[in-house]
Amino acid sequence: MNILIVSDAWLPQINGVVRTLQRTSMELRQRGHTVDVIGPDRFRTIPCPTYPEIRLAINAFWKLPALIKEASPDAVHIATEGPLGQICRRYCLKNSIPFTTSYHTQFPEYVHARCRLPVSFSYRFLRRFHGAAQTVMVATPSMQESLERWGFTGIARWSRGVDTEIFKPADDDTDRDFLNLPRPIHLYVGRVAVEKNIRQFLKLDLPGSKLVVGDGPQLSALKAEFPEAVFVGAKTGENLVRHYQAADVFVFPSRTDTFGLVLLEALACGVPVAAYPVPGPIDVIDNGQVGVLSEDLAVAVEAAAMLSRQACREFALTYSWDRAVDQFLSNLSVTRQTAA
Repeated sequence: MNILIVSDAWLPQINGVVRTLQRTSMELRQRGHTVDVIGPDRFRTIPCPTYPEIRLAINAFWKLPALIKEASPDAVHIATEGPLGQICRRYCLKNSIPFTTSYHTQFPEYVHARCRLPVSFSYRFLRRFHGAAQTVMVATPSMQESLERWGFTGIARWSRGVDTEIFKPADDDTDRDFLNLPRPIHLYVGRVAVEKNIRQFLKLDLPGSKLVVGDGPQLSALKAEFPEAVFVGAKTGENLVRHYQAADVFVFPSRTDTFGLVLLEALACGVPVAAYPVPGPIDVIDNGQVGVLSEDLAVAVEAAAMLSRQACREFALTYSWDRAVDQFLSNLSVTRQTAA
């Protein structure tokens, strides 16, 4: 099958959406499918307001339709609701091309955190955007339930996986000490932005060290506010894995993520999770076995530190990209059958 994915989130950005699309594309190609991902890297871009690390395409109105026509896809998937997603949606509707979408980001909550726009306004926009899709893919049951309460329809599951050959525990405990930081080491990995609620983590009175891996618009402010924390910037590949391996607890303070791919990466490296009981963590974490969920994040951190690293690893082994890609393909097949 010839699959076209259109996404406003794409390389060189580093985030869960990009990594999910990268891995999904790779798995699909290994199965013999043709996959073309159209992202902002093919267009002139400008920085996203309040988030300059994200680039928005500005000359796609004419160019993107030509690229879609040239690709002649059997299935079209729109991954994001930004400029490219909007133009692709318009093109598909105009030309009676069925398409699927995915809901990766709790956009209304993000916008509210930045400019206090009522979430009902944003959900109205998103409901209209996704309402034209044959299928709206979401990662978790709680996210599906949330969207259905806001009036979304046609929702199907598209879970996530983790590469347990790359993300794995250290071979030797001495390898975990490369950072030379006081233990326990409490780790956050992800975008350093207001919607990630990192300040709540950094405000906690915890023994040992607080380690932040990632980049984003809030980095400078948080560095100045919390000089005792260790900020090492964004990491990729083996360097990222080593930082996971070094941690004693993975702290996930976000209340607005739809899944949290980093949760699986941490668990695959044998690191227990502390998080709030919100969508994403409540769908991924087996509370009390591989992580602890509590409205008191400090309590969750303390309890998570006592959990088995081996249990975390074994739990992560149950999440495969193979199963996630099966779901993605099944959703696309529904689209093609509907189109016929």
